Amino acid sequence: MFKGLTDWISAGILSYLEKPTGRYAPFFAGDFDVMYKSLQPGDVLLVEGNTRLSAIIKHLTQSTWSHAALYVGDAAKSNAKGKGEKENNVLIEADATVGVATVPLSKYASFNTRICRPVGLSDADRAKLIDYAVERLGMQYDSKRVLDLARYMFPYPPVPVALRRRMLAIGSGDPTRAICSTLIGEAFSAVHYPILPESAEVGGHSYAVAPYVQSESDHIRRHGLFTPRDFDVSPYFEVIKPGLKTDFDYHKLTWAPEVVVQAAAAKKKANAAASAKAS
Repeated sequence: MFKGLTDWISAGILSYLEKPTGRYAPFFAGDFDVMYKSLQPGDVLLVEGNTRLSAIIKHLTQSTWSHAALYVGDAAKSNAKGKGEKENNVLIEADATVGVATVPLSKYASFNTRICRPVGLSDADRAKLIDYAVERLGMQYDSKRVLDLARYMFPYPPVPVALRRRMLAIGSGDPTRAICSTLIGEAFSAVHYPILPESAEVGGHSYAVAPYVQSESDHIRRHGLFTPRDFDVSPYFEVIKPGLKTDFDYHKLTWAPEVVVQAAAAKKKANAAASAKAS
């Protein structure tokens, strides 16, 4: 009976946290096909979510990004409907509700995103990285630990900035690991690719980090609590902006007339309303 009660409470908390916080529109909705062509296997796609949980993660990590997925291309060998036709599931992500699963890129076509690419990753290690993630497909997280989930009910906990990141480590149970980017962090750790700032020697030059930063890095690794922000600010990942690596020339930029902009905004609003009604 007690287990049934905790399951019911946990499901209620997750349902509450996964609800959108209100109207959401990306700052810049780039062309879907351009973003698709810009991605390479091993890239990490950061997402600015619009749920209550997303708002909490962004607050605690002092970051724009609340979710991360690993781009694996066709390695997952599964398909799903998307954009009106069959579309490959090319991303692997961990979710507190369904566990580790594949999803199509179009799932995040209407969100602010950022592509982070590991620099210098060898083809052999890239293959190992993807295999590590693929082998964990279907892995379920125990999302029934009420106390580990309950702290996310408070969107803006009154704690100092320096301690907000450590709020993620309270409990450190499976729900927390699913909410954070633990899966992706572990995949890169499996091939010994760095994510966090390290005291190291690169190209004959020695690089050191402050004691506080080193302490935070050790804390994150110890609990496995990698977050989307870690990939964004990592000195070992390159930020890729789709469209800029082609023949971009601002002199040839055609500015859309105001009437076109207004029409596009109205269409997007109508599509969002239709999607909300359908769900």
